[in-house]
Amino acid sequence: MRHRRAVAVAAVALVGLTGCEGPDPNNLETYYDDPVPTSSAVPPPSDVPVSPAKAAPVTSSPVVPDAGRLAERALLADADVAGEGVQPGSGEASGCLADGPAAASRTATWRYPSGSVLSHRVVAFPDRSAARAVAENECAGKTVSVPVQPGVERQQAWCEGKTCTVVLAKGRLVSELTVSASTETRAVDAAKRLLPAMTAKLVAQP
Repeated sequence: MRHRRAVAVAAVALVGLTGCEGPDPNNLETYYDDPVPTSSAVPPPSDVPVSPAKAAPVTSSPVVPDAGRLAERALLADADVAGEGVQPGSGEASGCLADGPAAASRTATWRYPSGSVLSHRVVAFPDRSAARAVAENECAGKTVSVPVQPGVERQQAWCEGKTCTVVLAKGRLVSELTVSASTETRAVDAAKRLLPAMTAKLVAQP
């Protein structure tokens, strides 16, 4: 009897130990494994630096003076004609270039001791080519020869009686020199002497 009672006790103890080793299938808290947590965190930003957007280069357009100022800058001054022995005077030697309503012009006039008249006019065309304006302009008189000037786009020279005119064109500007003298020869000679100064002022403008 004692042997049987010992065996029974040992069996009960064994069952109790076995029950402690595994999860109870009826206990939801111990039967299932804990769920693996899912991370909703946003991944850290990349360490690669982001280049800032490059701004478009700012380009500036060259500043062009208005038509009146442009014409004035190309006009001969007293110092430019001082070698002719002239003095500022009124009256103009007649030219024939038509400037039109949109153009701006500046004129300077001088007188020789003999009474001859020297006139310089610069016309600025805001809406057309100066060379084209000269080409489309018809002036009465005969063509005369004067030295070809560098840097100009068009050049014309003619005389009508004792009045001679030389016209140079570049860009938007027409430079017109007119000399009214006692003879055609004197008028042409005066124009030839003043051509370099006249050209220098014209080609220096934008």
